[in-house]
Amino acid sequence: MKRLLSFLLSASATLTAAELPDYQPTMTVTGTLRACGNDQMSALLQRWEAGFKKFHPEVRFTGELKGTATAMYGLDLRTADFALMGRPIFPYERYGTYEHSWAYPVGIEVATGSATALHKSPAFALLVHRDNPLAQLTVRQLDGIFGAQRGGGWNALSWDESVARKTKDNLRTWSQVGVSGSLGSQPIHVYGPPNLGAGAITFFQARVMGGGAMWNENLREYADREKMIADLARDPLGIAYAPIAYATPGVRAIPLAEAADGAAVALTPATVADRSYPLHRPVYLYYTIDNEKSELSPARGDPRLKEFLRYILSRQGQADVQSDGAYLPLPPASAREQRQKLESTQSPPEHAILES
Repeated sequence: MKRLLSFLLSASATLTAAELPDYQPTMTVTGTLRACGNDQMSALLQRWEAGFKKFHPEVRFTGELKGTATAMYGLDLRTADFALMGRPIFPYERYGTYEHSWAYPVGIEVATGSATALHKSPAFALLVHRDNPLAQLTVRQLDGIFGAQRGGGWNALSWDESVARKTKDNLRTWSQVGVSGSLGSQPIHVYGPPNLGAGAITFFQARVMGGGAMWNENLREYADREKMIADLARDPLGIAYAPIAYATPGVRAIPLAEAADGAAVALTPATVADRSYPLHRPVYLYYTIDNEKSELSPARGDPRLKEFLRYILSRQGQADVQSDGAYLPLPPASAREQRQKLESTQSPPEHAILES
């Protein structure tokens, strides 16, 4: 079965890359591009570098990938031209580059995280005890289960009150998510990784809770995911989110729907690759759009780096992702959206207050 899934995923990824446009250089790139950030993307970056050098043999790449947590320091201190990250930037990480020119760093999605591989930005599965009859959940129900009353949520450094919700929106018993019988009247026991503290909004918080920081008051926090799943396998009332690689025979994954009127989608390599599974996770390349004088550059970023990104978002660059074997290529529509973002010359939205 694993071999069949691997074959189907490889075939799907190959077809995805084939639908993208070929890379056509728009300039000759020389000099050095400096990288920092996610060490798990090191092998993938080497593939991109080798492919890019076939078109630009005089370009050099330097830098050390020491982890996503170190990524933004390279941009803040101007010791790197780009930062690879396995997650979106936390709000507090935006301050360093924001102070340069009142413009957030630009984030371009360069791949989709893995369906199954740990430490490769894997999709999140919703896991329950194997005997739990729950059939499916929606993203909004996840908010009701894992979140709590809140006044809003963080969108970059902006406070968004449109995602506020009240206590009545909490879902605390199994009957509230459609489970009947003796289990229905029982409380939902919520399991999850430890909270990261102020200023760190995780992917799950951003995607499910609108950037909110108020969690279910009875959240059981685990630094050890294996212990969390072992405890969940002994708790018929429990639910947890974690990469599917942590699942054991004592638990099972629940299909997720984007909305109540949408189809529930199971977490598989194919549904993560095509992004129909709601809790897939993108991976990013971030860069700044100002120069060393903190002035916005006319090209909205280093032209050499943007040329490298055009390669990454091309058929060849996404074929490199497919060859990596862990990360997944962008769906064609997502790649097209990222190319449009890359080519945008619009004034950063943060500058509206300066220009008014």
